[in-house]
Amino acid sequence: MEIIEKAPAKINLGLDVLYKREDGYHELEMIMSSVDLADRLIITPLKTNEIIIKTNSGFLPTDRKNNIYQTIEIMKHAFHIQQGISVQLVKNIPVAAGLGGGSSDAAATFRGLNRLFELNATKEDMVKLSVPIGTDVPYCIYGQTSLVKGLGEIVEPLTHSMPSCWVVLVKPKLSISTPKVFAKLSLDELYHPNINALKKAIEQQDYFEMTQHLGNSLESYTMKKYPIVSEIKQKMLAFGADAAVMSGSGPTVLALCQKQSRAIRIANGLKGFCQEVYVVRTLKD
Repeated sequence: MEIIEKAPAKINLGLDVLYKREDGYHELEMIMSSVDLADRLIITPLKTNEIIIKTNSGFLPTDRKNNIYQTIEIMKHAFHIQQGISVQLVKNIPVAAGLGGGSSDAAATFRGLNRLFELNATKEDMVKLSVPIGTDVPYCIYGQTSLVKGLGEIVEPLTHSMPSCWVVLVKPKLSISTPKVFAKLSLDELYHPNINALKKAIEQQDYFEMTQHLGNSLESYTMKKYPIVSEIKQKMLAFGADAAVMSGSGPTVLALCQKQSRAIRIANGLKGFCQEVYVVRTLKD
């Protein structure tokens, strides 16, 4: 028996860094949603008690440094699973891109093992177990448009998905370490998007109003250090995007378009500038 799970990419429509906590981490407030660019996991039980991860990506470790491996260890311990597990990962989401690929892979592993072994774990159960793996994993377990707070462990699904539209994702040829970005942040210089206004616009299904409130506190640091990220955003807007914003700590920038023709025009305009360009749809809950 095998279980197949999709692991969709996440995007940040809004990301606000509120303050630095006493534990040294930063308090966040974000609006996240998911798109139909996805990794695929094939999960199979083994007769021998071992963990085997295989992937088509040469960039990913397949040992304990891998989020899938860590998730399997956590689930085996929490639910006393004695069987071994093999995971074949078909990687489609760019690595270290601000799209939560590794986190979504971990979330898909939680869901897949829950199904495979009929554990009857709730989303809340899995979220509690997922916190040590990464801040985006709790959101990816829910996988629907949500307000996300704290370190990422507080997930409040919104009453509606974000209004349906086309999303152009563009990743320049560089990778960004999220911990390093947060370590270098100057809180006094940050832009703070209006997360409440963004949330209200989504819940009212007002696409135009939503586009007016996209924002990311981390843009100022990443764009200053990597000017190509700013160039991508400006080109998207010049080519007619309804709105554009950096996802996560970058370097991927996303553009929203109501019309597919305009999304394709933006993608074509940027393909000569960056190799990794995707035109995708938003996912409905």
